[in-house]
Amino acid sequence: MQLIIMLCIGMVAGVLAGMFGVGGGLIIVPALVLIFGMTQHSAVATSMMALLLPVGLLGVMEYYRCGKITTENIWFGLIIAAGLFCGAYFGAKIATNLSSEMLRKTFAIFIGIVAIHLWFK
Repeated sequence: MQLIIMLCIGMVAGVLAGMFGVGGGLIIVPALVLIFGMTQHSAVATSMMALLLPVGLLGVMEYYRCGKITTENIWFGLIIAAGLFCGAYFGAKIATNLSSEMLRKTFAIFIGIVAIHLWFK
């Protein structure tokens, strides 16, 4: 079940990355904190692992050097990355069919929902 949830997080992050250009900090990290109860450091390390090749290699190396990343973080990050790969395509498909105004408003609503959940956690 955990594998399916991780893939879903990656897929949602990919869809939203394709729609809004966001992924790691705005989707993956809050999802890992809120759904899996990870610490902020662990969630960031896992997100960095998922984004390793495109953006996070040096960040992952520093987290690893400081002992903040585990084998579990690495595996979770790779699973989420698989979802990101597919999800970004679908997010781009959705976004290109929305007006600029609708896309902006949808993004604003999403940010507000995430902020409220994190505020009251």
